[in-house]
Amino acid sequence: MRVPLSPFWGLYARELLRTFRNPFVLILTIVQPFMWLAFFGSSFALLPASALESVTGTTATSYIQFLLPGVLSTSMLTVGMFGSMSTIQDKRFGFMKRILITPTSKGTVFVTKALGSASRGLVQFPIMIAAALLFGVSLRLSPLEWAAWIGGLMLLAIGFCSLFLAITARSTDWQTPGVVSNFITMPLMFSSGALFSSAHFPAWMQAISDYNPITFSALLGRSFVLGTATDWWYLGYLALFAGVMLSIGYFVSSRFLRVE
Repeated sequence: MRVPLSPFWGLYARELLRTFRNPFVLILTIVQPFMWLAFFGSSFALLPASALESVTGTTATSYIQFLLPGVLSTSMLTVGMFGSMSTIQDKRFGFMKRILITPTSKGTVFVTKALGSASRGLVQFPIMIAAALLFGVSLRLSPLEWAAWIGGLMLLAIGFCSLFLAITARSTDWQTPGVVSNFITMPLMFSSGALFSSAHFPAWMQAISDYNPITFSALLGRSFVLGTATDWWYLGYLALFAGVMLSIGYFVSSRFLRVE
């Protein structure tokens, strides 16, 4: 997979700039996970410590402390949806056609879309950290742990952005990303360990959770937040997921990306 650097950086910069040119999308990207943290996290605020330990399967002092890494992980699903919507917008308004009459390849366009969308998703991270601190969550992470947490979220976002872009490569219908998102978001979210401990799942959900990349991202971040032992294989699994999805998306887009 070879990507020419000059077109790549130009298109990647464009994707990043679009983050700040559409304040409505930017606000939604930030507010949605914040609402999960504020409303869903606070719904267990009065849960006794023994019950909290049973629900979370951890030593978390509050449900918000447990939930923070999970919400950041599940929010990467919506990042993928917005990335594919951006691609369809470029197709419908003619930008994609103008790009592809240049020497820029379809694969390069795909990679910049995937990485650009994933980078935009990380805008949520400092906002969510600030919100967690306001809710009383204590975060004592080393620089390495901060870097690993952000890196894991970036890898998860790249994987899901690649998946969405591959599925919608031939589509020019505005509704397609939303339909795909509704189809995969709920099962992946609730079959992961992002919201609750997977120890209480039935066997069939546990089997899905064991391979769900959201689970690995949530467990990685949670080990940093709670100060427990970190299994660095979680980061390796996320890198594998991102690499496989990026490769599949590159192959699909190079051959099947339809402009109109």
